Amino acid sequence: MAPAAGGRRVPGGTAGPGRPGGPGGAGAVAAAARGAGPVTVFQLHETSRLAYGRRMTTPAHIAMFSIAAHGHVNPSLEVIRELVARGHRVTYAIPPLFAEKVAETGAEPKLWNSTLPGPDADPEAWGTTLLDNVEPFLEDAVQALPQLIEAYEGDIPDLVLHDIASYPARVLAHRWGVPAVSLSPSLVAWDGYEQEVAEPMWEEPKKTERGRAYYARFQAWLEENGITQHPDLFAGRPARSIVLIPRALQPNADRVDETVYSFVGACQGDRTAEGEWRRPAGAEKVVLVSLGSSFTKQPAFYRECVRAFGDLPGWHLVLQIGRHVDPAELGDVPANVEVRSWVPQLAVLKQADLFVTHAGAGGSQEGLATATPMIAVPQAVDQFGNADMLQALGVARHVPTDEATAETLRSAALALVDDPEVARR
Repeated sequence: MAPAAGGRRVPGGTAGPGRPGGPGGAGAVAAAARGAGPVTVFQLHETSRLAYGRRMTTPAHIAMFSIAAHGHVNPSLEVIRELVARGHRVTYAIPPLFAEKVAETGAEPKLWNSTLPGPDADPEAWGTTLLDNVEPFLEDAVQALPQLIEAYEGDIPDLVLHDIASYPARVLAHRWGVPAVSLSPSLVAWDGYEQEVAEPMWEEPKKTERGRAYYARFQAWLEENGITQHPDLFAGRPARSIVLIPRALQPNADRVDETVYSFVGACQGDRTAEGEWRRPAGAEKVVLVSLGSSFTKQPAFYRECVRAFGDLPGWHLVLQIGRHVDPAELGDVPANVEVRSWVPQLAVLKQADLFVTHAGAGGSQEGLATATPMIAVPQAVDQFGNADMLQALGVARHVPTDEATAETLRSAALALVDDPEVARR
C-alpha cells in the first residue's frame, strides 16, 4: 500500500477502503465470472497452497489489473496462479517492474507505464497530506487508461479482476460490459464507514480549492467514460469484492455487507524462491523487526530496537532497514544484531519468537499464520486498525511510534514471549 499523509493516522486507507490507501479464492472468482450472487468459499489452510471446493469447468479470459506496489501485487499472485492452473487464460496488466513476478504465475503480462513513485522511491515522494497522496493515483489512472485500451484492443476479457487502486480497471469493465471484481488486500467499508471515517477525514480538504479541483477532475474523467457515480462511491464501494484479510482483522465486521464482500484471507504460496534464513546457533529467542517496504526510512526507531534487543542475553535481532537507511546511521551494533536491507520475511517468521511490525495487512497475516507474537508499531493508513485488531485478539501489543522507546519495546517483548495465554491463542 502506498504511504499516506507522512505517516499520520488515517484509518481505512488514504481516502477510504477501495482508495489507494485479497487473494480472493479462485472459486469465488469463478463464481463471479458466472454472474453468481453471494459466494461461500471454504479454505483448506495449508502453508504453501490453497485449495477450494468449487471448480469452474468452462475456461474464461480473466484480466487482472494492479499498480506497481508489493502490497498490492503480492496478495493477488496465488489467486492468479490457481486460476491459470484451472485452465483459464489470465492476463495481468502491470508496469514492467513486476512483469517477471506476474509471468511466474503463468499469467500473460500486459505492460503499461506508470507515473506513480516506484516501490523503491523515497517515502517523501508521496508528500505529507491526504491530497498529496491521492492526486498521483488519479493522475496515473488518467494517463494509464489509453495505454490499457490499446493493450486490450481485440482481446476483451470475460471478467475483470482489479486491485483497489486500479481505477482504470473499473472504467474498462464498464466500457466492455463485463463484470468486475475487486481484490482487496486490506480492510473494506462497513455500513456507516462514510459517516464515521471518510467524511470527517475529507471535511477540510474538500473545502480547499485544490480539493474541489481534485473531485471535479475525478468526476469529469468518470463522466467522459460513461460513469455517473460519485468518485467516492466509484473508488470505495465495489459491486463485488473478495477480501484478502481474515474477517478477524476487519473492523466492525458485523456491519460489513457479506453479499458484496467475501472474506477469504491470504493465499500464501511457495515462497522458497525468496531465499532461506537459518536461526543462529545459541539464539534462544529471535525477534524480527520489519516495517515492510514503504515505511522503512526510520533510523531513530531502528536505533531504539538495537538498544532494546542488542546484548539482551540469549536474543538475536534481525533488523530489516530497507533501502533508505545507511547501516552507519545505527551506530555501534552488537554481535547479536543482524542488519539487512531485506529479508525473506516468512522464512524468518517461521523460526522467530517475536515480530515487531508496522501491522500492514500482509505482515499481520504472516504473523498470525506463523503463530508469532507481535509488537505492532503502525505507520499509516489501515495499519492502525490492524494494530488494534491484533491487540484485541490477544496476540500483539499496539505501541505508537512516538512511544516506541527501547524500554517500552523490551518490556512488551518480554511480556509477550513469556505469556502462555498469548502462546495458546
